[in-house]
Amino acid sequence: MILLCGVDEAGRGPLAGPVYAAAVILDPARPIAGLKDSKKLSAARRDVLAAAIKTDALAWAIAAASEEEIDRLNILHATMLAMRRAILALHPAAQEALIDGNRCPEQLPIPARAIVKGDALEPCISAASILAKTERDKVLRALADKYPEYGFDRHAGYPTADHLAALERYGPCAVHRKSFGPVQRILQKTLI
Repeated sequence: MILLCGVDEAGRGPLAGPVYAAAVILDPARPIAGLKDSKKLSAARRDVLAAAIKTDALAWAIAAASEEEIDRLNILHATMLAMRRAILALHPAAQEALIDGNRCPEQLPIPARAIVKGDALEPCISAASILAKTERDKVLRALADKYPEYGFDRHAGYPTADHLAALERYGPCAVHRKSFGPVQRILQKTLI
């Protein structure tokens, strides 16, 4: 049996917080019912499935790239870095990776295939999608406690009207991605 891992990310579009990636090797002897793209599941259902994945998968790993890495590398390269970190953290190690999307991280020690909409097609990618999303949501809830004025627990850092209004009112905080347009515009206003 080839140890095949699914890999997906969460948090490419938000203006704040790290980007997360997860890698999961499912156990064929312990199938997990209900795996699908994390965006098609309620938060409560994602939490239940995340617990099942952590219990029943052969291996799983979650990794991140920080806001600083996102600003330095750009969001695509930071996402690939988080994916690579998750794949390398698996124990046992995967022998092949299925990556959600249209590109694969570079310099992987195993073969990898990109699968567009893979989180809806491959259960192992769905599982990775769920873990990445639940972990990122948990971290954003913690950031909401630290920076309550931004409402990260409500929008997870995405550019909602509420978030943009808070950004305008308070300016960026330490976890905002300085290279993202709306944050850059606020920073430039303060320099004028």
